[in-house]
Amino acid sequence: MAPSPSAGSITSGAFYRRWLAPMLSRDEGMDAEQLSRMALAALAQASLRRRWPGVSTVLAGLAMDLQRRDLRLEQVLFGCRFVNPVGLAAGFDKNGVAAGIWDQFGFGFAEVGTVTWHGQPGNPRPRLFRLAEEQAALNRMGFNNDGAEALLRTLNRQVLPARGQRPAVLGINFGKSKITPLDLAPDDYASSLELLAPLADYAVINVSSPNTPGLRDLQDTTQLRRLVERLRRLAGCPPLLVKIAPDLEDESIDGIARLAFEEGLAGVIAVNTSLDRLGLERRRLVQTGRTLAEEPGGLSGVPLRQRAIEVIRRLRAGAGPALPLIGVGGIDSPESAWERITAGASLIQLYTGWIFQGPDLVPRILEGFQQQLDRHGLRTVSEAVGSGLAWRGEDWPESG
Repeated sequence: MAPSPSAGSITSGAFYRRWLAPMLSRDEGMDAEQLSRMALAALAQASLRRRWPGVSTVLAGLAMDLQRRDLRLEQVLFGCRFVNPVGLAAGFDKNGVAAGIWDQFGFGFAEVGTVTWHGQPGNPRPRLFRLAEEQAALNRMGFNNDGAEALLRTLNRQVLPARGQRPAVLGINFGKSKITPLDLAPDDYASSLELLAPLADYAVINVSSPNTPGLRDLQDTTQLRRLVERLRRLAGCPPLLVKIAPDLEDESIDGIARLAFEEGLAGVIAVNTSLDRLGLERRRLVQTGRTLAEEPGGLSGVPLRQRAIEVIRRLRAGAGPALPLIGVGGIDSPESAWERITAGASLIQLYTGWIFQGPDLVPRILEGFQQQLDRHGLRTVSEAVGSGLAWRGEDWPESG
């Protein structure tokens, strides 16, 4: 188990709370997308130069602060060894510019993308909005990315370790190019996956973003089966997962669970952002003056938590214990992370909660998992998956 930083050191969490948290505590101020772009620009330089003496020293300090090593948190799923269950969700590092350093932030895995075959600018700005009071965000980015060929060049420039030898598992999330007709979607996805497969520990079929017209139609089991069968024919196809929307009817969720079993999918990621306003229909955006009911885009963060848990439970009930599930949506604390694991997710992903809570959310979650394993008398985190075990607070006696 890696030691925590000394009490007298200046931690990344303290730095975040001092300088960045005030900007995130209100809707107005620096544009959310601009802030993300500035952070990624710095991370991109750090990833490219991570072996330089000064940069490597800073990154080593970051790792000491944020990493928590514990064999009990390790899992092997769909052929990948995860040093811990906490990952970075797709959408933050769309172009993979920081792929070489996400492990230094404590993540056991990171998912880059969504990448499309054709590079595309995405939707008009503004297109990313903070909802500070609700610890949520509205985004209508529209798969803005540089394209599959550019991602290949970016990842190659970072000289990543070979698959199976990386400190953090690398997933690549694939979407459909906006200009590609729906009936040609399988070939569009296949072009990107064929190019990038040698670099991906696993691949995700994103058919659930609400910001590309018609994309969610691919969640129909007939369409999705056609897409999966096309991709699995590719030579060297990595483990394939599918990412689904929270807005699906229960019958559609059951259908995807059956399809995952029948087609041998490696897993399901639940959930993407929601078109449902989840009780925030009258919430008004400062930047536009319009309510969420009037605004397009997907909602993420805390308001999504309950539905995301329901979808994980539904998938677990329908697919049985063998299919790995990755839970994402509204996770912003050790308690909410544990709840997602015990509802049936083998792994979890962070995005909106990580932005609002700061980088020390990852070690706080991992330490929370360690405590829960002790308090429930469990040997590994795998034993907690789908167990339904409740969070036990500090006043609960640890198992002897």
